[in-house]
Amino acid sequence: MCGIAGAINISFSYPEAIRTMGHRGPDEQNSYRDKNIDLFHLRLSILDISCGKQPMHLGEKYTIIFNGEIYNHQELRAKFNLNPKTASDTETLLLLYERFGTGFLDSIDGMFAFVIYDKIKNQLFIARDRAGKKPFYYFFDHKKFAFASELNCLKTMTRLEIEPSHFYQYLRLGSFYGRHTPYKNVTELRAGSFLIVDCKTLSIKETRWWNINKFYQTTSTDTIDECIEKTDQMLHVAIKRRLESSDLEVGSFLSGGIDSGLVVAIAKQYQPNLKTFTISFEGEYDEAPLAALVAKKYYTKHTEIKLSFDNLKNDIEKILSNYGEPFYDSSIIPSYYVSREAKKYVTVILNGDGADELFGGYRRYVPFSKYDFFKSNRLVKTSASLLRKIMPLAHNKKSVYNYLYRLASLASSSDLEIYFSAGSDIFEGFQHQLKNVDESYLQPLKNDFEKILQTRLSGLRKIMNLDFDTVLPDDFLVKMDIATMSNSQEGRSPFLCRELLEYIPTINDRFKINGKTTKYMLRQLAGKYLPEQLINQPKRGFEIPLKKWVDNELKEIVFDYLAGKNNFYNNFVKGNFVTDLLEKKIRIADEKRAKILWTLFSMEVWSKKVYHES
Repeated sequence: MCGIAGAINISFSYPEAIRTMGHRGPDEQNSYRDKNIDLFHLRLSILDISCGKQPMHLGEKYTIIFNGEIYNHQELRAKFNLNPKTASDTETLLLLYERFGTGFLDSIDGMFAFVIYDKIKNQLFIARDRAGKKPFYYFFDHKKFAFASELNCLKTMTRLEIEPSHFYQYLRLGSFYGRHTPYKNVTELRAGSFLIVDCKTLSIKETRWWNINKFYQTTSTDTIDECIEKTDQMLHVAIKRRLESSDLEVGSFLSGGIDSGLVVAIAKQYQPNLKTFTISFEGEYDEAPLAALVAKKYYTKHTEIKLSFDNLKNDIEKILSNYGEPFYDSSIIPSYYVSREAKKYVTVILNGDGADELFGGYRRYVPFSKYDFFKSNRLVKTSASLLRKIMPLAHNKKSVYNYLYRLASLASSSDLEIYFSAGSDIFEGFQHQLKNVDESYLQPLKNDFEKILQTRLSGLRKIMNLDFDTVLPDDFLVKMDIATMSNSQEGRSPFLCRELLEYIPTINDRFKINGKTTKYMLRQLAGKYLPEQLINQPKRGFEIPLKKWVDNELKEIVFDYLAGKNNFYNNFVKGNFVTDLLEKKIRIADEKRAKILWTLFSMEVWSKKVYHES
């Protein structure tokens, strides 16, 4: 795991890159310059510590800088009879490129963002992994090209200006959509894509080399028992690879859920002295006792990390600023703290990321398994709209009533609003409080949205496909990448292995959502490994007491940032709306009020602490 940066026609400051991104590679920093090309690498040494120095060269032909891990690189060496000089997966990438050009990506199981400088063709080959585990941002204005693993680093390499329309996407979706960022001329390379950049003409060609929609279009005929057996085998392979592809000890996060529980149960078979880590903090629900049951069953070296948010007011600006862009997901807070504490014990750690998006772990998927809300039905929408108008507000997000209220909201919505209502649900119902009323900022989303809606996929497959393309790479994976890497720690996600990504979308919908049971097939598999108490637990995630924080611990700093007239959010949101929200003068659910205020607060911190000060 590392950080990478580079440029064409730009001479940037290496000390500045180290200052802003040194946490990604504290062990070693090296640079390479040739003609108008600059490459820079910051290394967190995990595999082939003695011989894995980067930039790495293959004769006078190719030079690579690489962020990530290729878990099956030893298998690929044997399969293709490669002749490496080191044990580094970085060299494996160079040898594969030498042999196959850009055509080797399909065979890789890993998380990666890499740049290969092809001196023969005078071009850069830049690729990103299937799910978007490893970030890659680039600036391009037809005269110069610059890239980095983090936006904060890219900002030190060239002058950046904000792109106002993208902030409306953030306010509606909770993240910057797909390729978009807060800045003009700055693009995030899409997951499962690669770039070819001509170093002389600066022409750029982007290719989507992998798309999960291809696999959602296929339906497997496997029975539930066959699915369970294949998933079990694939998880074993994925976890074994992720344990063996490290010269450092690998630990595992362990919550009270089945995802991390399965990872730990299988990992223990390959790593007898497995260390596991659970967080415990005051809130509505503490998963530590359930996690302890798994740790006890498998005799792991278990550490319960008791989190305290007593210093949150002093840490919050730093935590938010790490992301280099406004970030609405408040679970970045416990994610940061647990990574910081676990880093004291291990540098490499397994997690359960991706299981919910692949196997159907969210409660909002249940109605879509019964009815395709994306289909146009005027009677259903009219009836639901009338019902919603007479229903009292729902203040408890976990209640049955709230579920019914959200269902009515869902059924009464249209087009893209359905997806917003089912997911982020930030400004839904209050869109009129945004200054851009024509919603042209949503066109990129609508274009991609329509491509999926026009397919013959079921309602469940549509929303799961959308989540994989939006929420997972734009929110959850960004959250964990920055949370871990800001503490110089590497997170590995077995559920995002190549085999599962290409198999699980094809299985029968009923194996994912069965009745009201989410993640049905995975729960069946969990019965083989985990204590019964865990198997039917609902999806919880980190229990963030956002309402409490906004009204108590963080009230002063939230009000300081949002009160007044000369705020960044005034460019996008009507000021009196925010003032009335702060003073509780608007009829709105408590949870939604806190969510909107948090979204605006995160944007304001970015504006003052990242954009204007750095």
